[in-house]
Amino acid sequence: MKRVEEILAQGSEGELQALKAWLFRENIRLETASKELKNMQEQFLKEKVQFQEEMKVLNRKAAGERQRLKEDNQFFEKKMEILQNGFKQLDLDRRRLDKEWARLSAEKELMDEHLLYGGHAEASVFFQGVHNPLSLKKRYKDLIKIFHPDNVAGDKDVIQRINKEYERLREKYEKEFKHA
Repeated sequence: MKRVEEILAQGSEGELQALKAWLFRENIRLETASKELKNMQEQFLKEKVQFQEEMKVLNRKAAGERQRLKEDNQFFEKKMEILQNGFKQLDLDRRRLDKEWARLSAEKELMDEHLLYGGHAEASVFFQGVHNPLSLKKRYKDLIKIFHPDNVAGDKDVIQRINKEYERLREKYEKEFKHA
């Protein structure tokens, strides 16, 4: 098409009609495009608001999850501390028991050695401080529990010596208390 000013100034009736028709179509196209643009803007604003609402919800959920994770982490750290303290205590107990076991083993060896080489006189060590038949019987029962061959600390020879010493002391106390 010729330039619009030329058509308006020198154009024929047909050219003016064609220009009018073109302007009308162009006006309708622009209005339609304007409406579509406006609809798109409205849709964009709705989506923007919806997106902002979704972001607020997600941010609240994320904040809640961060708080829960923080609490879980603190709980885990407390449990770990309890476990570590428990293991430390177990180690201390194990060491204490090892020392006690070593002490008891040394005492048992000393007693066994003392009994093996000392004979009858050393068996009386088990009954020191016993001065009557009741305390003799109680001490005897306690010694049998400790040194019975079925026990870990048990020894057949020691039990025989304890039995001999018990019989000797029992007879001694029976004679003393019969004469008294």
